[in-house]
Amino acid sequence: MTSALVGVIGTALLVSSAHRRAGVARRVHRYLAVGAGLAVLTTVAGVVAAASATHHHRGVGNLLALGVAASSALLLAGLLTLPGSAPTPARALRYLLDALVIAAAGWFVGWVALSRPTALLGDHAPTWCRPLLLPMAIGALAFGVSVMVGMRARPPRGPLVWAGAGVTTVALAGAALAGGVCQQWGAAIGTGAIAMPLAVAVIALAARRADRPAPPPWLDQPGDGDDRDALTGRRGAGYAFVPMAAMAASAVYHLLRGGDFDLAGILAGSLVGFALVGRQYFALRDVRAYADRLRDREAHFRELAHTDPLTGLANRRGLLTALHDEAAAGSTAVLLFLDLDGFKNVNDMRGHDVGDAVLVEVGQRLRMNLRPGDVAARLGGDEFAVLMWARPHEAKGAAGRLLRVLGRPYEQPSGTIFLSVSIGLASCATAPDVTTLLRNADLALRSAKQHGKNRFELYDAEYDHQLRRRTTLEHELRGAIERDELYLRFQPVVMMPSVRPVGAETLLRWHHPQLGNVGPDEFIPLAEECGMIGKLGSWVLHQACHQLSRWLADGHDVWVSVNVSPRELHAAGYVEQVKEALRAHRVPPQRLVLEVTEHAVATDVEEMMRQLRDLRAAGVRIALDDFGAGYSSLGQLRNLPIDILKIDHSLVVEPMMRVIVELGHQLGMEVIAEGIGERSQMAMVVKTGCHLGQGYLSGWPVPAEHFEARLQSLSPAAAIPTSRDPADEARHAQDLGQVDSSHEMRQA
Repeated sequence: MTSALVGVIGTALLVSSAHRRAGVARRVHRYLAVGAGLAVLTTVAGVVAAASATHHHRGVGNLLALGVAASSALLLAGLLTLPGSAPTPARALRYLLDALVIAAAGWFVGWVALSRPTALLGDHAPTWCRPLLLPMAIGALAFGVSVMVGMRARPPRGPLVWAGAGVTTVALAGAALAGGVCQQWGAAIGTGAIAMPLAVAVIALAARRADRPAPPPWLDQPGDGDDRDALTGRRGAGYAFVPMAAMAASAVYHLLRGGDFDLAGILAGSLVGFALVGRQYFALRDVRAYADRLRDREAHFRELAHTDPLTGLANRRGLLTALHDEAAAGSTAVLLFLDLDGFKNVNDMRGHDVGDAVLVEVGQRLRMNLRPGDVAARLGGDEFAVLMWARPHEAKGAAGRLLRVLGRPYEQPSGTIFLSVSIGLASCATAPDVTTLLRNADLALRSAKQHGKNRFELYDAEYDHQLRRRTTLEHELRGAIERDELYLRFQPVVMMPSVRPVGAETLLRWHHPQLGNVGPDEFIPLAEECGMIGKLGSWVLHQACHQLSRWLADGHDVWVSVNVSPRELHAAGYVEQVKEALRAHRVPPQRLVLEVTEHAVATDVEEMMRQLRDLRAAGVRIALDDFGAGYSSLGQLRNLPIDILKIDHSLVVEPMMRVIVELGHQLGMEVIAEGIGERSQMAMVVKTGCHLGQGYLSGWPVPAEHFEARLQSLSPAAAIPTSRDPADEARHAQDLGQVDSSHEMRQA
């Protein structure tokens, strides 16, 4: 009775668990509680029946067998619905089919062992208790389910395996109890009466431990585990091979001993066959479903791999795929590269969230203004592309429409944003492959940006020549100083009308062994862009100071001007670099004039004024070049630390000259007229009060020795003022001259 008490406690635990739970968990524990209670009642009834001297022991045994079958079936239903065992009805059905193979094979082996001629139990075999077949079959099925749960359930599997073992024990122990009552076999009765309540307690404890939350649906979808096992071959062979081998061996043994097969044996074999066929059907269906899901996921991931996540347009990979698939050489497709002008300012000033919102709207505008079949893509950042099935003239019309559409204001919560777009077009007919097509479109886009932005450009073969030459020049320029390919020319600054040189402007020249003479208007802007301008400027400064020191040592009273780019003036330490050059070559600071263009001064007035003041404090004179060609106001001119005003050649006309010369003299500046090429111009300039000039009439840029020869052939000029005393400046005003390298440095 102690074991029965243990069973009662286990049942009470299951009943308590059912009351504390809700939904599916309550139904599961109710199955287990009812099955456990019925098992305990069957145990007590079996013990009581065995203790009474009834002659109807076969009928009682049959009733007990039915009770055990009912309790085992309920417990098995609870086992299959415990959290973690079979998450879906489809998985439970597969477990049952797999377990049926094991159960039928086990039942068949047991039938061979108990039936004649084997008859392991001898006279105690319950030949007249046919209902015993039910709990034995359920026990075998529970054993099979336990095996499959232990093999295929998600970890932790321990509680589920213990619960399955408990259900199997209840079924088999109940069959032993019923068979013992049926045959009046005390050992079987005692074993069953002890094992059944203990198994109930095991089930109760295991069910409490196995009670865990259901997994998220994406972790265990129907058929995932089984069809993956079918595809990989894992966990799938042993459960079918071993039972079939045991069944075949027992059948052979039975026949060799002279036995035959009755309806029960044939039924067991048929069940195994049907179970295997059904399981293979479900396995095949699972494999097909899994393959379909793989295809769907592959298509989904392929779409993700070819789609920009922000705008929903194609990404670079998607564009390349479309190009390789469709845009063959000679086709009528045109590729457009688009770049938003000034978009970086949106991110910097408004934030990246606003920038992303603008990019999304750009994508929407592109989609709404393209024809079906055209491919719009976002290449990254603010770069977009369109693959358009059109001829070049049609693509130009579309590009003009996109300029208008994408140039409309972008209304955002933080305010209205205005952007423009530059577009480069390249036709597939002009490109032999996709790589060349992409390069052509990029070159056209670069040309559109260089020509002012907010426009479109169609690729031209000349772009290739320009790019190759630019690349070659950049590469060769980096070693031009070391290879001694750079040299200086000096253009005289003269007194008028005597045309006597008083100074010279330093002009940089480059002669390459293969490329020949490269103009400064070509290589100086390139030096600015590639970061070489500082190195070139330092070389020019030292070479000019070195030549000036030689002329001063030879007794020539001249000064030299050097053009300075805005980047040099903004560089840290430029003032110290100038001082060091003057010290190294022992040149008086007043003999060096640094020229800055009016445009450079107007772009960053505050920073430029600070640098120029520091240079003037060091004794260097400052000339404002190209005055009249830029945007400086009279107020700026009044405040700028300028010593010399160089009038742009476009303003060398009498009315303008008279006003500017008077203005410069009123501000205490010397005035130099540039671009004097005719004697009538010189006479007019002298008439307006300007006595310093520069131009081809007074001398072309020449080597240093030619300029020196000219100095030696003329009488010495008056010395340039070495101080800024007004009397000295008035006395030596004729020593100041003009330089014309501004035209070249202006490009930088």
